[in-house]
Amino acid sequence: MEPDLFTAAAEERQEKEPSSSPLAVRMRPRTLDEVVGQRHLLKPGSPLRRLVGEASGPAGPSSVILWGPPGTGKTTLAYVVSKATDARFVELSAITAGVKEVRSVIDGARRASGGYGKDTVLFLDEIHRFSKAQQDSLLPAVENRWVTLIAATTENPYFSVISPLLSRSLLLTLEPLTDDDIKGLVQRALTDERGLKGAVTLPEETESHLLRIAGGDARRALTALEAAAGAALDKGEREIGLTTLEETVDRAAVKYDRDGDQHYDVASALIKSIRGSDVDAALHYLARMIEAGEDPRFIARRLMISASEDIGLADPTALQTAVAAAQAVAMIGFPEAALTLSHATIALALAPKSNAATTAIGAALEDVRKGLAGPVPAHLRDSHYKGATKLGHGQGYVYPHDLPEGIAAQQYAPDALKDREYYEPTRHGAEARYADAVEWTRKNLGRKRS
Repeated sequence: MEPDLFTAAAEERQEKEPSSSPLAVRMRPRTLDEVVGQRHLLKPGSPLRRLVGEASGPAGPSSVILWGPPGTGKTTLAYVVSKATDARFVELSAITAGVKEVRSVIDGARRASGGYGKDTVLFLDEIHRFSKAQQDSLLPAVENRWVTLIAATTENPYFSVISPLLSRSLLLTLEPLTDDDIKGLVQRALTDERGLKGAVTLPEETESHLLRIAGGDARRALTALEAAAGAALDKGEREIGLTTLEETVDRAAVKYDRDGDQHYDVASALIKSIRGSDVDAALHYLARMIEAGEDPRFIARRLMISASEDIGLADPTALQTAVAAAQAVAMIGFPEAALTLSHATIALALAPKSNAATTAIGAALEDVRKGLAGPVPAHLRDSHYKGATKLGHGQGYVYPHDLPEGIAAQQYAPDALKDREYYEPTRHGAEARYADAVEWTRKNLGRKRS
């Protein structure tokens, strides 16, 4: 809704008494150049630059949908546009607004355009919470450019936003903020007149913990910084100690360096605990990685490797579980991704174990590296090109599907390796079935034990 007298008075008080607003609000960028991260969206001529009037010509600004995880700057970008644009700016939240409010904004936009030649920018937060009918109500206004829509969502818009609205808007994907992005924002907040004005300092150890608990969320970082600064000042301290930050946010600093030995040691311990079927230890190391702000995609990749390296065909569903977890993690991110990683870790830790697939490819690679290869048997060579028959390629090949058992007793490996056996299945879990199958097939292929 458009600002009323009370909203205007509140904004005026915030300008006169900055400390009445949260630090995250006070440190909001005033221009696009002050925005942290998202440089790929802020290049000259970009849709957001056009929205703030930095472009001219017959092409007007486009409606945009901002998609990204919490704390990456969706609301901040809309705020900057509201301050920089000459257009009428209206903000709605899909949590509280409905079709009635949307139509009211559209009617006001048409009056402003027709009566005063004034464009309207509508910021709609959490658009994924709108039903299909509510989103439909936006279509005429967006299509006719009665309003320029800035919609924000944390959910995949291809699932949560109707196709007609997507096709009439530009989808801009916000990337998670890096530690360097958050660090720059925190350093600015410590010294800026709108921020803490140099009242406290932040030692490197405390800053590292702050960055970990922020998890790429700028709002979370500034909220924690403000609370810790207040606690330090109440103690009469000018430095925010690690203990003060831990007490303030109620989270102990996990000794875990994502770029150092701890990163690899804890990851190794996670995988070895899964290999050893100790589900509780595996969950402990998983929790340490999550709490330390480890990249969930890194954890998911390690689980996929473990599924093949240590479980293999003892539980063929283990790899499917790990891959599904990796896909889910990529879509949802933290904090919800912790549930998915826990799901996969438990499944892998409790699965029957076999490293037969690992040792099989290892043995095969070793032979190839030793030069044990040799030519492909003539009857297996490609016979589809002109002249292949004259070379004897494909002659004598028996098509397995023509036989009742579906298996042809003919040589497949090169001569030097014709009796080599790489795969040695265990009888753990589902691999017992593969052990029976490989024994039967080798016998019917007429193979001799090496």
